Amino acid sequence: MKKALIVIPTYNESDNIVKLIGEILLVKYNDVNIEVLVVDDNSGDGTAGLVKGIGKNTVHLIERAGKMGLGTAYIRGFQYAIENNYDYVFEMDADFSHDPKSIPDLLAQMDKYDLVIGSRYVNGIAVVNWPLSRLIISIGASYYTRLITSLPVKDVTAGFMSYKVSSLKQIELDKIKSNGYSFQIEMKYRMWKNGFKLLEVPIVFIDRRAGVSKMSKKIVHEAALMVWKLRFLSIFKKL
Repeated sequence: MKKALIVIPTYNESDNIVKLIGEILLVKYNDVNIEVLVVDDNSGDGTAGLVKGIGKNTVHLIERAGKMGLGTAYIRGFQYAIENNYDYVFEMDADFSHDPKSIPDLLAQMDKYDLVIGSRYVNGIAVVNWPLSRLIISIGASYYTRLITSLPVKDVTAGFMSYKVSSLKQIELDKIKSNGYSFQIEMKYRMWKNGFKLLEVPIVFIDRRAGVSKMSKKIVHEAALMVWKLRFLSIFKKL
């Protein structure tokens, strides 16, 4: 049996987390055992306590002292997957914008690819309930990134992805310090520049059911600068 770990960073996601984990654990795909790791940044709304209360050995929790950011949460989750010999590790939002029913669509491609991306834009635009301003920022970020870096991905800021752990552990994770949009861009770019095979599969992205978005101007600015940083790093040294 193979093992897949779904990593979910959380900060004040008590409205969503129990229901989301329940739906993930109902997902079945061939011979793959699916487990969940929540990385919680000291949520004030009791998110971590709710995860503990689930009481299943397929649900794991890492509690951190404070709000340390999306990127570092995923890196910690990746390290956990490597340390515990998982075959695949997923990035997934806690807010139901990524449908657990799409997990098998990504797993179905993992034998052939090192990184499979749940893409909102590979077959047109598949986004529901987003304000026009968010959609413009997201599509604009993808165009901007491809123009500067030549990254062959249509949805560069996608946050629903599956990595082959044997490939991921060849990336120098300690060098990655970015968060938010920039983290998503950086991971795709580093995987691509290191010669790994990437694939986008279509998903439908639905804006969060409950809670508050963590999007900010700081996240957008960081992503804009990260694109140039990656471009220059690839010119002067190996990523």
